[in-house]
Amino acid sequence: RTRKNETELRRQFLDPFFESLGWDVGNNKGLDERRKEVAHELSVEIDGQQKKADYAFRTGIDKFDFLVEAKKPSVKIESNPDPAFQVKRYGWSAKLPINILTDFEHFAVYDCRVKPNYKDKVTAGRTHLFHYKDYIEKWDEIAALFSPDAIRTGALDQFTEGLKTKKGTADVDDDFLAEIERWRDLLARNIANRNKDKGLNESQLNYAVQMTIDRIVFLRIAEERGMEEYGRLKNLCEYEDIYSELKQYFLKADERYNSGLFHFKTNKKTLKVSTSGITSGIASETFRVSQPDTVTFNLQIDDKVLKDIIENLYEPKSPYAFAYIPTDILGSVYERFLGKVIRLTASGQAKVEDKPEVRKAGGVYYTPVYIVEYIVKNTVGKLLTPLPLGEGRVREITPKEASDLKIVDPACGSGSFLLGAYQYLLNWHLDWYVQNDPEKHLKNKVLLT
Repeated sequence: RTRKNETELRRQFLDPFFESLGWDVGNNKGLDERRKEVAHELSVEIDGQQKKADYAFRTGIDKFDFLVEAKKPSVKIESNPDPAFQVKRYGWSAKLPINILTDFEHFAVYDCRVKPNYKDKVTAGRTHLFHYKDYIEKWDEIAALFSPDAIRTGALDQFTEGLKTKKGTADVDDDFLAEIERWRDLLARNIANRNKDKGLNESQLNYAVQMTIDRIVFLRIAEERGMEEYGRLKNLCEYEDIYSELKQYFLKADERYNSGLFHFKTNKKTLKVSTSGITSGIASETFRVSQPDTVTFNLQIDDKVLKDIIENLYEPKSPYAFAYIPTDILGSVYERFLGKVIRLTASGQAKVEDKPEVRKAGGVYYTPVYIVEYIVKNTVGKLLTPLPLGEGRVREITPKEASDLKIVDPACGSGSFLLGAYQYLLNWHLDWYVQNDPEKHLKNKVLLT
């Protein structure tokens, strides 16, 4: 039990296990990334914990049906609550109700619809715990839930609907919205109190609070997705003046990402300005659409406030697995978050309230994903439809023509339509190259040995 590592466990036991259930674990069908039945996530061990689920299973395109977190045999998943908390974080964040934790000796099934808490017992949310000696006897029961045929017929959905859940639990989007609203209140009150000598107006206060939250959340998500060193934000909490260290991190992010989120100095790159707007090219004068941030770096923010925010983005306090929170959920959260504004009272205290236009409209309404997909399909999709040539003949749109498309959403809000259009274009290009002799389009071939 103690000598076999996780990689050996997966190759020798778990891969054959799921193949026996009917899954194409090795992608022998040669399907593309969006269609292959089993996705093997790159698993990076950090502080003794795997940061991505080891398997993700699906019967359709893009959307997964359930995740599987594998542990080496020395980890006693039947009694250790830490791996259980981990798989529940993944499932809850990804909005996948039922997920699996296994070291092959045991096969644990968890209901992940309830917000995970690191203080929960290992049995919290666990619906099944199979021992390997019972696999033959219980095989039909396992296959009735987790075989691809069973999932296609809706067996897993029916099983989920039949489970009782705690009342009053929040979805990940509602919970994350409540959390960042709490941060806004903390930051607004602290910045208003600590910086009265700066003469901040309401606009500057709103900007400072919003940008501070946006930057911290962006960097935390970047860590989870491998773009930044994991734990870098959390390590800043060890310093006495956290905000000074945080500002240095923001400056480095400005150099790396060159985006409006981290814009503290004039960009050296130039854009050519014409009477019809901005076009690409080099001009003798510098032009930047947004102005550098001259507000936030002059502020004082207490360590206690920043430590509260940052530590609640990491285990064990955080229930969020940012690698698995879908982009549309983050968009929904931020669109609703922006429905409130910070006001300053006569005594200079900060107060958060609904925007007048939001109160009048009865709240913020986020466009559902299926509506975004429908509109994108019938706008961008139409532009990529083969052109009729007459007599039943058509001419396919080329990638060069597709790359020349210009897409704008003037009232983009959280960017749901732009993100939907971008994803549609990515999928379209992938399909085009798969169908048009992908080998001839490879400029650099990498041979794997």
